[in-house]
Amino acid sequence: MLNIIPFNKPYITGKEFAYIGEAIANGHLSGDGIFTKKCQEWLEKVTGCRKALLTNSCTGALEMTAILSDIKPGDEVILPSYTFVSTANAFVLRGAVPVFIDIRSDTFNIDETKIETEITDKTRAIIVVHYAGIACEMDTIMDIAGRYNLLVIEDAAHGLLCSYKGKSAGNFGHMATLSFHETKNIHSGEGGALLLNDESLIERAEIIREKGTNRNKFFRGQVDKYSWVDIGSSYLPSEISSAFLWGQIEYAEDITKKRLHIWNKYHLSLEDLEKSGKIRCPVVPSHCKHNGHMYSILLPDLQSRTFFLTRLNEKGINCVFHYIPLHISPGGLKYGRFSGQLDITQNISDRLVRLPLWIDMGDKVDYVVEQVFLAMNEIFSKSLFC
Repeated sequence: MLNIIPFNKPYITGKEFAYIGEAIANGHLSGDGIFTKKCQEWLEKVTGCRKALLTNSCTGALEMTAILSDIKPGDEVILPSYTFVSTANAFVLRGAVPVFIDIRSDTFNIDETKIETEITDKTRAIIVVHYAGIACEMDTIMDIAGRYNLLVIEDAAHGLLCSYKGKSAGNFGHMATLSFHETKNIHSGEGGALLLNDESLIERAEIIREKGTNRNKFFRGQVDKYSWVDIGSSYLPSEISSAFLWGQIEYAEDITKKRLHIWNKYHLSLEDLEKSGKIRCPVVPSHCKHNGHMYSILLPDLQSRTFFLTRLNEKGINCVFHYIPLHISPGGLKYGRFSGQLDITQNISDRLVRLPLWIDMGDKVDYVVEQVFLAMNEIFSKSLFC
């Protein structure tokens, strides 16, 4: 029977179980216990944000940013089409119209040169996505936002421990979100965080996160009882999830180092294949520091990618593509708008393949590289697709 190399294998440090046991022994299993606070303090330290709030998912954190942005029906938000549905859906839930724009051909991030032409009197925010842990061009984006008085929200689901010109991803916009889904470098199975860089948003964020109540003020002794004061929902993770996450966070630097080792091994090993023009490897600008979140390659076209994925999966390697562009999805056509064809977005979506990348792959990386070479040589030797 063929041994399958999965696309992702959640890493376990071994400390998670002890911390979950400690949380149980503490007798506090709902949100905002000792481990939640530890995780939040660590996030504030490493990202430089004013306040970090753990959430039950990155989707939940994005929904909080939409509420904090005071989004109302008919408002518009600008974002890339090449992203996960939650980036747009969080704002559609508040009645906003997502305005999809194209991405850069090098980093696959939002094309900052196309933002300004899509700004109208209805625009309220720019949402950027740091794809694969490579930061967007934040200097330009923040300049545009400042000139038009727009909020900037960073979807940094891929971006923990990444930076742009020496400053942490998630520390540029008014707000940012992180993901701790099991596919991310640091995970808790499901989980997320909201990072707040604008101090004026902190008090309301705490209220929204606690079902619209001022419960946090009550626990701090600032009020003698708590009550319903705003809209909100239950965005807190349980203390069990936070205890698991703390077991990961303690090893965050080591996990990142190990992932970067695998990423670099792919990059060096596939260099000749790129030089021969058969694939394109990731592009990381010199002013960006990434975290080895994913390793993707671009194939010549959709037909060659289909063949490639079939061939590698036949060899026991679970390679996958990524996002279907939101602007051509049923939901995107129903709720959003876009100008032009977004050619780069469509082109990248048709050609991109993500290779397996997880800690403890060992010599499996060599096998993946070997099969990538064989598949690409087969494609080109038969001249079927190129």
